[in-house]
Amino acid sequence: MGIETSDDAAVYKVADDMAVIETVDFFTPVVDDPYTFGQIAAANALSDVYAMGGVPKIALNIVCFPNCLDPDILGEILRGGADKAKEAGVSLVGGHSVQDDEPKYGLCVTGFVNPERILRNCGCKEGDILILTKQIGSGLINTAIKGEVAKDGEIEEVTKVMSSLNKKAAEVASKYPVSACTDVTGFGLLGHCIEMAEGSGVTFDIYAEDVALIDGALEYARMGFVPAGTYNNKNYSFDKVWAGDVKEEYIDLLYDPQTSGGLLISVPEEYKEEILRDFSDAGMDTKVSVVGKVRNREEHVICLK
Repeated sequence: MGIETSDDAAVYKVADDMAVIETVDFFTPVVDDPYTFGQIAAANALSDVYAMGGVPKIALNIVCFPNCLDPDILGEILRGGADKAKEAGVSLVGGHSVQDDEPKYGLCVTGFVNPERILRNCGCKEGDILILTKQIGSGLINTAIKGEVAKDGEIEEVTKVMSSLNKKAAEVASKYPVSACTDVTGFGLLGHCIEMAEGSGVTFDIYAEDVALIDGALEYARMGFVPAGTYNNKNYSFDKVWAGDVKEEYIDLLYDPQTSGGLLISVPEEYKEEILRDFSDAGMDTKVSVVGKVRNREEHVICLK
């Protein structure tokens, strides 16, 4: 499995009942606390394996760090990543570091999956519902944090969302005949919806006001605390979206670039009540919402409702 539909990771079959999932991700700090940054970066890197229906098992640290900073800061970043890997049941077996002008951290992750159980970001079927397993708005909240206007409760929520593993969500999804799955990250919810819909040859109806949001995100969108990545995402693909009379602040939210976002799952509607109950019973730290529905391809790839 390669890059044909921009899937979340590479998959290589090694036996009839075993395939290896390989992925890598790292980025610059999104929070001030180094330990929390390490947790978020690790959760983000591990997410691609969960999105492919697999279980992460082995990881390598990737570190860029300036020699002008206190090495204790690096120690806290690595401790955060190690604790998150331990939570996921992943063995950290080494890594590589280089000197750089700005700190960067992430993981190269190896996971395993039965070849018959691989989830791809294409394959959505007419009549499926679309479920998102984390609330969105992290880009807006982080911009508000930089502007020193974010409230303590909002900061606490966005930190919990970004640092939460997609492990429990993936375990619930594995019990159902999921048609397609991806994790929502830098392209924003709409960007990843477009990838899924185009790869599947369908149209998504997205219910803009039904998408779960981080507290404060809508208010900051109305105030204009919109990160540059939102505009980049809109410029790249908004011609594929029918927005109707959906307000601009909701469009900005749907294009808001997410850090370590949730899983976007396409599943037959007949399982709606059962899978939502299982998500509720799983004890997840994030909000799950039904964000849309799949139908036959029309002129636009996405229709906002």
